[in-house]
Amino acid sequence: MTSSDLTKLPADAKVRAAARAGSSLDPADLVAASAGKVRIGFACAEFNGGITDRMLTGALDELERHGCDLATTVVAWVPGAFELPLVARGMVASGRVDAVVALGAVIRGDTGHYDFVAGECASGLQRVQLDSGLPVVFGVLTTDTVEQALVRSLPDETNKGAEAARTALETVSVLRGLDDLPTGGRVGFTVGGR
Repeated sequence: MTSSDLTKLPADAKVRAAARAGSSLDPADLVAASAGKVRIGFACAEFNGGITDRMLTGALDELERHGCDLATTVVAWVPGAFELPLVARGMVASGRVDAVVALGAVIRGDTGHYDFVAGECASGLQRVQLDSGLPVVFGVLTTDTVEQALVRSLPDETNKGAEAARTALETVSVLRGLDDLPTGGRVGFTVGGR
């Protein structure tokens, strides 16, 4: 997805990169091989829960489309978006998931509450991801209006929950693909000289 056609990845970009790089990992090629073996945890906010529910439904539908075993998924509900990073950290620590998708909606109101909740949620989830080395996907809508949140959670190809689930699958697949890369020196890289 992209915010503008002007920022879209060119259709031939991955092919051009693969032709020039020593190795190239494209999630589209990797997901099919590993999707059935990916365990996803969902940390879901109850606040604005109607939006979260629509996104979770889209996410689970997306996992099914890719052949994931939904019996291996975990869904944990928390009061709001502020609590999502803590539960994501708990899911990662449990060893039962390969990725976490945080779902919720923070809708701007008349106070500064929005800025604190949305920002802290995002930075907390990023910290869990970087500290753990497992994908923690930010599937939290940050909108100005309820209407915007409803549009982003429609039961169609624009559903941000489905997009977050796809992001989790793709990121896990790329990380697994990195493990399969051949070892050895990098082309054009030397140590201790110019």
